[in-house]
Amino acid sequence: MAKKAATTDVLFVKSKVRDYIKSKGCNTSGDVIDGPALNSAIVAILDAAIGRAKANGRKTVQEKDL
Repeated sequence: MAKKAATTDVLFVKSKVRDYIKSKGCNTSGDVIDGPALNSAIVAILDAAIGRAKANGRKTVQEKDL
C-alpha cells in the first residue's frame, strides 16, 4: 500500500481552480477549495504516478505515469 502523505500543504492554486470552474459556467463551493477532498485526490494521483515510476526503475515521474 502506498504511503500516505503526512503533509497538509495545499498542492493547488485555489484561485486557479475557482477560475476554471467558473469558466465552465459553475460556481465553486467553499468545500471544494477549503476541504481536503481535492488535495487528497491530487495526492492520490501523484502517489500512483510515483509508484509507477519506481516500478519502472525510474526516479523521475513522467507524464505517462499520470
